[in-house]
Amino acid sequence: MLKKQLNAQVHFLTKSAYVPLLKNNPYIDSVYQIENSITEVIADLKKEKYDYVIDLHNNLRTQILKIRLGVSAKGFNKLNMEKFMLTNFKLYNMPKIHIVDRYLETVKHLGVKNDNQGLDFFLSPNDKIDISIFPKDYIVFVIGGQHATKILPNEKIISIIKKVNKPVLLVGGPEDFERGEQIIANTNNTINTCGKYSILQSASLVQQAKMVITHDTGMMHIAAAFQQKIFSVWGNTVPEFGMYPYLESEQSKRIEVKGLNCRPCSKIGYDKCPKGHFKCMQEIDENLFLSE
Repeated sequence: MLKKQLNAQVHFLTKSAYVPLLKNNPYIDSVYQIENSITEVIADLKKEKYDYVIDLHNNLRTQILKIRLGVSAKGFNKLNMEKFMLTNFKLYNMPKIHIVDRYLETVKHLGVKNDNQGLDFFLSPNDKIDISIFPKDYIVFVIGGQHATKILPNEKIISIIKKVNKPVLLVGGPEDFERGEQIIANTNNTINTCGKYSILQSASLVQQAKMVITHDTGMMHIAAAFQQKIFSVWGNTVPEFGMYPYLESEQSKRIEVKGLNCRPCSKIGYDKCPKGHFKCMQEIDENLFLSE
């Protein structure tokens, strides 16, 4: 929207791991990347003589960046106090606004308006997978996640796949491969693609799926960009943080265990359940995954 509505040159700064997600985006003119520190790119960024900086991270690193560049800027309100009150005292003071719309508030003063077309995600022809090698009308199950408390236990995934009783492609990174092998060993008509494709190729599998089952992950948002039917699964995090699938279809579902007094326990996640029982995932109702 920035480029289309303001006819602006748009440059994007991100960590190197995320560069592939942006390389096909026609609305970004240049992508700068860092490994660890903004000092890696400060000299190059200064040469660009920017008119404005939009800071969607608003952390110490980006504060230093804005000072070093010395141009007008506006930072995103991360609502850290509201998140703290929610995770620690279960006080729901978060605005009932998706984070995408909150991001747009950061550039509203520039004249940018929501086009209500949803998210964009772009694939090149080389990224697109020929799905004729897979069963027809397959479901994608994104089995990974950044933190263990955002991931269903394997036995739960196996039980859900058996109940759904449809062809399933497991999608994830190399770190999910062994878990995927355990799942296919205990289910029928399940294929493990974890670690076999790039993230963009995995996105192609998501785009062409009949529907997508996913934890609270980046791939969930990619599925939303493709306007997929999404069954999103929520463990220690909650949709009230504003990071549920954007403009999700009417057929989509948010699946969670409501009423747990320990949930949400974190805005991000943990390596294991702080309480030891992991009820937020263990008590997920498997019947909710049945689709018409």
